[in-house]
Amino acid sequence: MQPLTGLLVLDFSTLLPGPLAALMLAEAGAEVIKIERPGGEDMRRFPPIVDGESAAFALLNRGKKILTLDLKSEADRATLMPLLKRADILIEQFRPGVMARLGLGYDDVRAINPKLIYCSISGYGQSGPRSDEAGHDVNYIGATGLLDLQPGPIDAPVLPPLLAADIGGGSFPAMINILLALRARDQSGQGAFIDIAMSDTMFTFAWYALALGQASGKFPKPGELPLVGGSPRYQLYSTKDGRIIACGALEQKFWLAFTTAIGLAAEFVNDWRDLQATRAAVAQLVAARTAEEWRPIFAQADCCVTIVTPLEEAVRDPHFVARGLFAHTIKNASGKTMPALPLPIDAQFRSKLNES
Repeated sequence: MQPLTGLLVLDFSTLLPGPLAALMLAEAGAEVIKIERPGGEDMRRFPPIVDGESAAFALLNRGKKILTLDLKSEADRATLMPLLKRADILIEQFRPGVMARLGLGYDDVRAINPKLIYCSISGYGQSGPRSDEAGHDVNYIGATGLLDLQPGPIDAPVLPPLLAADIGGGSFPAMINILLALRARDQSGQGAFIDIAMSDTMFTFAWYALALGQASGKFPKPGELPLVGGSPRYQLYSTKDGRIIACGALEQKFWLAFTTAIGLAAEFVNDWRDLQATRAAVAQLVAARTAEEWRPIFAQADCCVTIVTPLEEAVRDPHFVARGLFAHTIKNASGKTMPALPLPIDAQFRSKLNES
């Protein structure tokens, strides 16, 4: 038996944040019923489409039951009532006020099921001047100062390769607070309303910049923080063949091992004397060899330096394969399979039952 066996989750959410949170609950044993509008949610049309099914949708919704309802229809809302009465968790991701206008707001549902844990995920939360503002991940990291810490060159700004707000500000906080609410319910017998604002957690990601700014009164400018480009010790460097090495040699022992491995001149090893000069010197040395020439050197030095790996290679890395990250599978209607989405759930808690 899994930790969440016996719990019923109603997932009204779409796209990424809520569906991923509900997926983690499903993989930990909960029964998840995904409520979709007629025609299905937008993620069903995200490419690639394999045998008529979106691979992205399949990754995020494996193991869930699908119930199609028009929430504007009184008859369809009536169909929900038995489920609402016995549900343990409800996740919704509409703009604030939408569920209430449908007669499905927290106060409406709590009246029939006081033990329900009701989790609302939105961009800016259920209250505040920006609560009705539309947005996506890039808007939330842009509005909170996080993106400004390292947007890249002003003439060619770079979008981060991860959806920090959707997953780090939506899915993970939702999962954490739902589990906390379950524990609180064990103690009180009462449910709870959880207001998850994806933008809120972006300030958590800016922890060091906040510490510097609030302590000194001077907030860091773009690229100044050591971990976003301000230090040669934590940096990306190009190799002779156009590959990139990720250097994370922050501690002195790793920095000395790295600088010794590349043959950095003694005058640049004390990087605080001239950060830019040291960075330029390191870049010149790294650019003199190919990634494969550097690989054994950095492995021997054990200095927190990694050759940046394309995703198609990373999924075949013997380490990640051995860790079982891609051991779970999804099977579509035609019988084709692909690895399920790796999730941050320990193997002892994760389901192996819904591999289809």
